[in-house]
Amino acid sequence: MSSPPEDTLTVNMKITGKVQGVGFRYFVLRQAQELGINGWVSNKSNGDVEALAQGEKEGLERFVIKVKEGTTFSRVEDVSLNWVKEAEQYFGFEII
Repeated sequence: MSSPPEDTLTVNMKITGKVQGVGFRYFVLRQAQELGINGWVSNKSNGDVEALAQGEKEGLERFVIKVKEGTTFSRVEDVSLNWVKEAEQYFGFEII
């Protein structure tokens, strides 16, 4: 397995608020695809949404801003970011 390019960053995101049952994961998927972000997004059993995003710094910063804005029907209360040093390399973005 090859290591990701030097300028590739990885962040694990925990999104809290009204983020399930409102199309939030599909919104995150669309934002990732538009910004060239790789990784995944998933509903958690406690009502949160978790995402892992990989990309260049500028793209990730724009992605985080979009995720914090959310959708018309969602209400994002908090987005906690955990920057990951060593991560599996992802290709594409998916809902898991």
